[in-house]
Amino acid sequence: MSNNDEVRDFLTSRRERLTPDQAGVPLFGGRRRVKGLRREEVAMLAGMSSDYYTRLERGNLTGVSQPVLDSLARALRLDEAERTRLFDLAETANTSHSGQTPRRGTNRTTVRPGVQRILDTINAPAYVRNGRMDVLALNRLGRALFADAIGASGVFNLARYMFLDPRAQNFYPAWRTVAADSVAALRTYAGRNPYDRALTDLVGELSTRSEAFRTWWATHNVKLHHTATKTMHHAVAGDLELTGEALHLPADPDLTIITYTWEPASATEQAVHFLASWSNASAAREQRPVSEKGRS
Repeated sequence: MSNNDEVRDFLTSRRERLTPDQAGVPLFGGRRRVKGLRREEVAMLAGMSSDYYTRLERGNLTGVSQPVLDSLARALRLDEAERTRLFDLAETANTSHSGQTPRRGTNRTTVRPGVQRILDTINAPAYVRNGRMDVLALNRLGRALFADAIGASGVFNLARYMFLDPRAQNFYPAWRTVAADSVAALRTYAGRNPYDRALTDLVGELSTRSEAFRTWWATHNVKLHHTATKTMHHAVAGDLELTGEALHLPADPDLTIITYTWEPASATEQAVHFLASWSNASAAREQRPVSEKGRS
């Protein structure tokens, strides 16, 4: 899909979800034939002509100034993630128009040794992912937590696991919320990296194989993931209520460390301790000589 199409669908979806009452637009009777606001109502709220707003909604953000984007964001009641999405779409439009080299996502499959050492010092489940939700490195507790998702290579994609592995719906009791949020996070990343071929391939695969993903992708919802609390059901440790914290790496701006915390003296704390013991025991078994494994 072209950037113009992305702009059109995003602005249309934001306009249609905003009611006149929410926007403070007076109603003068008569049956409304449009869902949400009319184009001319958005134009009035943003302080621009209807023709100019129509041009924007048709997908042309080339040359649009920051004050105009700010006014449009206020008129459509965009939240932080949606405002970021709008500005990313405008940047892409202007980059393409000027002939500058577009941003592309990383294709790396490993992390720097120093980053892995950071992970290994964290006494909680932790991992490193990129914007496509490729998990590139984990610490021992992270590997134990996501044991079902990790493939033979030791890395995996969270979105692919979420939508294509049936076990994900047992692992995440609130699967619909977590899955919808993951699609919104991918949409946010797509706005910043519209020429990421690996992301295009991932979205194409998930859209073809998962109706749920295809439906949520079409909503154009976006979300910034800084922190979130999730309930997970581990096959061995049981239920865990974990709060993920996103830690950005200035030297690797395309990568993020996700580490989990939990309430002290809680059932989750006991479950994490059990998970650690189980992980240590599993690692010890793997390190035993083959001759000893055969005698057990």
